[in-house]
Amino acid sequence: MSVYAPIVQPFNFRRLVSGEWLAISESGDFTFTTEDELDALQNNVARLSLERQAELKARFFLSDKSSNTGRARLLASRRAARRSTVAEDPSLHIVVPTLQCAHSCQYCQVSRALTDSGHAMSPDDVEQVCSSIFESKSRVLTIEFQGGDPLIRFDLVKHAIARITEINRLERRSLRFVVASTLHQLTNEMCDFFAEHQVYLSTSIDGPQDLHNRNRPAATRDSFQRTVEGIQLARHRLGAESVSALMTCTRTSLAFPDEVVDQYVTLGLHDIFLRPLSSYGFAKRNQPLLGYSADKFQMFYERALKRILHWNRAGVELREVYASIILNKILSTFDSGYVDLQSPNGAGSAVLVYNYDGFVYPSDEARMLAETGDRSLRLGKIGTPLAALTASKVRRRIVDASTIENFEDCRTCAYNQYCAPNPVDAQAQFGTMHVRAPETEHCNRHTWLFDFFFEAVRTADDWTLDLFHRWAAPAGSDQHAQG
Repeated sequence: MSVYAPIVQPFNFRRLVSGEWLAISESGDFTFTTEDELDALQNNVARLSLERQAELKARFFLSDKSSNTGRARLLASRRAARRSTVAEDPSLHIVVPTLQCAHSCQYCQVSRALTDSGHAMSPDDVEQVCSSIFESKSRVLTIEFQGGDPLIRFDLVKHAIARITEINRLERRSLRFVVASTLHQLTNEMCDFFAEHQVYLSTSIDGPQDLHNRNRPAATRDSFQRTVEGIQLARHRLGAESVSALMTCTRTSLAFPDEVVDQYVTLGLHDIFLRPLSSYGFAKRNQPLLGYSADKFQMFYERALKRILHWNRAGVELREVYASIILNKILSTFDSGYVDLQSPNGAGSAVLVYNYDGFVYPSDEARMLAETGDRSLRLGKIGTPLAALTASKVRRRIVDASTIENFEDCRTCAYNQYCAPNPVDAQAQFGTMHVRAPETEHCNRHTWLFDFFFEAVRTADDWTLDLFHRWAAPAGSDQHAQG
């Protein structure tokens, strides 16, 4: 046999809803194909034209003996780039200073009323968190404050940011601070401090005023107005791009996809994250009232995305974040940092959560489970050395339960280069990490999303495909910035 004779490399394939076939190689490269081509790939490659063989070789479906060494190195490099987020020390550090919040959202996962006590991080734990963050060797550190509403305990947030900044004068890391808040408590004084430390703000806008106020009620009955006033204040004092927003889709939201998108355009927001209802914490108790079937969310998502594309064609920049996550997996060789689709999962390695209760959790979702009694995912107490946290029994269980090679369903799945089981989701849904992936909501949702976007890529015109490539670029890249 000639050293140039084509050798078929491992790949998986899947038939899309349209009837078209999709094949994905072990590098994550893909090709749309036919039954006849699949048969040739599996039984007689010589039936394929030389031009097609060359194309498939470039996408790691084929190789030959003359290129094995170089191909192996390039494949290893490509796969390492896709795993860069979970292969390094924690870069995302979530700090939960309080669970208190002025809202009483029915879909809320964990928050407590303003009158509740005992739901705030101690000053000693705040100080310990500031030191622990720098045990990570990551050159880029994102510190995100969540709650509850962190601005209710601005004193703790302010101390943490100031202390981390002080430590960093010696560490010289690249820092990014984010505060997730309703923005109801935002003041000029806070904005002055945030401007000094280049703090970004994240909030929730669930749609037009009536829908938002229904989803996110406050005692004052002006939730939407106060959040919008907070956005306006932040933009005025911190800059136009200082605030981002996301939405949560409830049963009520399903009827208003266009209106939700249009509200983001009206507010001048450039990103929208169309999120389904969570099954964590207190939100799980309200599923009978607020929940809906997967196909209902899919219909909502398709209609909302169509509206987003409409606005982009009209010259209004609006990126859908979930689409960007999926398209990054499909179209980019570089990882965007979404750890829930990594194998092994990045919970507890790429992400750490320092909770108000004095414990460290592997993810935001894991600390939400603790609020309803499942504390099995605690990594250790705040102050536990990083090496001990990342080598803990809980972390080892997460790795074992999210390594695709351990699961037959995942080994044979066409999307296993882009996706993986989510053990924390499985724990929330079934009370155990070890569940067959196809039985989980995580798997079903993301299988549909990959099917949907591969069809969208296959049928896209040049303008849409160019937009998809811009959305797929990791945040901070030149291509992403151009979008």
